[in-house]
Amino acid sequence: MKDSKTRVQGTPYTLDGVVPLRQAFPLGMQHVLVMLVGNVTAPLIICGFCGIQAGSDLLIIILQNAMLIAGLTTLLQLYPVWKFGGGLPMVLGCAAGYIGMNISIAALVGGGQAAYSTILGATLLGGLVEIVVAIFYQKIKKFFPPLVTGTVLTAVGISLVPVAMNSFAGGSGVADYGSAQNLMLGFIVIVISLCFDRFGKGMWKSCGVLIALAVGYIVATIMTFTMDTTFVTAAGETVTASWAMDWSSVANASWIALPKLMPVPLKFDIRAILPICLIYVSMTIETMAGVNALGEIGLGRKVTDKEMVGTLFCDAVGSSGAAVLGVLPNTAYSSNVGLVNMTKVVNRMTVAVGAVFLILCGFLPKLSAVISIMPSAVLGGASVLMFGQILSAGFSLVAKGGFTSRSNVIVATAIGLGYGIGSDTLATAGLPTFLQLIIGGSGIIPCAILAVLLNAILPMAQEDKDLAAALEAENSAAMKAAAAETAARANK
Repeated sequence: MKDSKTRVQGTPYTLDGVVPLRQAFPLGMQHVLVMLVGNVTAPLIICGFCGIQAGSDLLIIILQNAMLIAGLTTLLQLYPVWKFGGGLPMVLGCAAGYIGMNISIAALVGGGQAAYSTILGATLLGGLVEIVVAIFYQKIKKFFPPLVTGTVLTAVGISLVPVAMNSFAGGSGVADYGSAQNLMLGFIVIVISLCFDRFGKGMWKSCGVLIALAVGYIVATIMTFTMDTTFVTAAGETVTASWAMDWSSVANASWIALPKLMPVPLKFDIRAILPICLIYVSMTIETMAGVNALGEIGLGRKVTDKEMVGTLFCDAVGSSGAAVLGVLPNTAYSSNVGLVNMTKVVNRMTVAVGAVFLILCGFLPKLSAVISIMPSAVLGGASVLMFGQILSAGFSLVAKGGFTSRSNVIVATAIGLGYGIGSDTLATAGLPTFLQLIIGGSGIIPCAILAVLLNAILPMAQEDKDLAAALEAENSAAMKAAAAETAARANK
């Protein structure tokens, strides 16, 4: 008797099918470690700005819930329920793209924990905006061809490179930023990752990033126990090196703790709701770009409308659900798309193993603590490669439409003017506060707006029409081939 479709044997490089746990676990853990920095960075920054103290019980609960909601939404994305989830191997978690606006909103409403409550209230409603976009996706998708989504993804990659380098050098605000030890740890991760990627075979090649992170973790541990972890700053203050691993936090962490619903009450303020809802539209375009990139580089085809809409629905419910748990907006991580670009691993089961691990971290604080003490420089080494891969994926999407005169103008203007003015807060200092909240500190938003507008306004020359027709024919052939392969494997 034939096994059910869910039990069809697969490989790490096929979307469906069962992969042995000995392969799925390390490959899934790669996805967890790649997204880990982003998933905790946003809550740490915004909580700190809102006066929620480091090490406080409330912050621990928020971080615990951040791991839980990331795992739950990722699992929903992988194995859809009704309209929620696209069935694509994407990892969801706290979005860094909202940090600039959230800081501005917190300052606008007076700061403190009440400001954090206000941000969460706006986040809850913001998810509804993404649902509206998803509902009308089929009517508006013509405004988001590969040229537009590729340009936005390129802007995302550009915006993340400084974030990666910040971690690579030790992390924000540390006294030993850019120290030889931090740079050495980051380089170790990069070199090992590249060696496995270029010279590794099979699972060794696919698990190169995980192995590199593990080696960096071990080296940092050895350094912590064998080297002096304190130094005197120029101001005469004795501080602990950022690469030193504080194992006491692991020892003090509880083994089991239940997540807490609504650890922070929600407040609703129109001053926060309107700008958050507007930025949700721009961040939705970023999600579309990531989904399209995953289809092109991981599956070798264009994603279906059902997959795109399901992912947007999942993204939306993840953000609104995160607010109820005291966590900031969720999004599909471009860094994990970068990992797919590097490893070509797209199997849903492998990513699901990582999602289950995230859920466990939401119930096992000690497990979360083991991961959280990994030095920023180690994670930064992996992030440099992953975020660089996002840039590469953006270039690939733009190239799909061809580098015509028209497309070159759109890309150059959207990135040069849009990203440039949005990423420089001083450049928009003379604008009304409302507009500063929308574009200030995030070059992605004006870049996305310009890319969409220019693509809609500028007329297409004949070469653009010919390339668009060729691309549509190529995508159609790829979709038919993928469907035939899936049917053949299911009937084995």
